[in-house]
Amino acid sequence: MWSRWIVGLSVALLALAWCLAQEPASSPIADKTASKTSVTKDKDDAPKELLSGKVVFLQEALKRRGVKAADEFKAQVVLETDEGELVPIVPDWRGRAFYQDERLRDRRVDLVGSRQKATPYLQVQMVFVFDEKGTRQYMDYWCDICSIAMYEIKPCDCCQEKIRLRLQPQGLPEFAKKKR
Repeated sequence: MWSRWIVGLSVALLALAWCLAQEPASSPIADKTASKTSVTKDKDDAPKELLSGKVVFLQEALKRRGVKAADEFKAQVVLETDEGELVPIVPDWRGRAFYQDERLRDRRVDLVGSRQKATPYLQVQMVFVFDEKGTRQYMDYWCDICSIAMYEIKPCDCCQEKIRLRLQPQGLPEFAKKKR
């Protein structure tokens, strides 16, 4: 009887260790080393920046500007900044959520990310959405069973159960605060 219990506990601990190992090493939540300037640099030397606006489909944004776009643009999402710039979002580990989750589109957001030199594409590192009261909230996806954060809609990496959209009131990191 004890041997079954020990084997079960060992399996559970191994599963937990595996789940924790799946968290991206560059998780923005875990990054406590950011400098206190308005812009920091990643190892690839791309400056992090804060962009505000709404994430929308590129085809719709172009149509509002009088540009007829082909169907190939139908699934591309862009950040339509407060200044009117259209910034395409890379569908990587963090940006993919905007392609998958309609709840994140057509609403006010603050995005912390970086753009490589001579490219318009934003690699999103942190997502902040605003609720109906205008409160900024940090956004991720959460598994209530495993207590791990993920950054796109999919079954939990650990237990394979459904995850939920999680919004937490949180201010911007120091390096991303706008100068007023």
